[in-house]
Amino acid sequence: MKEVKVYERPKAWMPEVHTHYCPGCGHGIAHRLVCEIIDELNIQKDTIGVAPVGCAAMMYDYIDTDFCEAGHGRAPAVATGLKRVRPDKVVFTYQGDGDLASIGTAEIIHAANRGENITVVFINNAIYGMTGGQMAPTTLIGQRATTCPLGRDPKVSGYPIRVCELLSSLATPGYIERVTVAQPKYIIRAKQALKKAFQYQIDKKGFSFVEILSSCPTNWGMRPVEAFEWTVNSMMPYYPLGLFKDYE
Repeated sequence: MKEVKVYERPKAWMPEVHTHYCPGCGHGIAHRLVCEIIDELNIQKDTIGVAPVGCAAMMYDYIDTDFCEAGHGRAPAVATGLKRVRPDKVVFTYQGDGDLASIGTAEIIHAANRGENITVVFINNAIYGMTGGQMAPTTLIGQRATTCPLGRDPKVSGYPIRVCELLSSLATPGYIERVTVAQPKYIIRAKQALKKAFQYQIDKKGFSFVEILSSCPTNWGMRPVEAFEWTVNSMMPYYPLGLFKDYE
């Protein structure tokens, strides 16, 4: 008889909890990767997550570690305080583009510039998700949103911010990489990048940052498969995947 492989839920994954994410949203994939990494590194009891305002606000329902809620954009500041008080803990933030790249710009830049020994997971879906599809700092030129129904005009709203490139210009950050969860082959690399970012903190190498290009089919007005294709065909040319900084 063939050996039957039984699926085992990751230890860090909260049991019997239904997700609030829309079908085709990349958040669920990113959550799964974070859970797998926490289990593989055996750090569940030593991890503190910081959940901000936005689509990730209720991630403490899905990941069974300690969590702290932060005000909109303030997750890096809260994480800084947690890590300085408890340097023995693994502290990570999980933030969207409206949170990190807009109201939280000062927090992320200065946390990176100080070289805080924290890990930041940045979900870039080029739009405000939870609040109804407004234009974000990462919204592409010509991309439609509720606050720019004719498409983003750079003469009015400026150009989309490339956060990895911005932070990599600083001297202090240790590890910065951009990945995506739009296709299985990219998910493998995304997990590798996230695991390295967490390991960076464990090894006390300083600030680590992983940007994940994700999809928002509901606010993009697309079906899930179409949204993942749009991530690859439209977002990746402007936000190229790759390693931007690595002290190793």
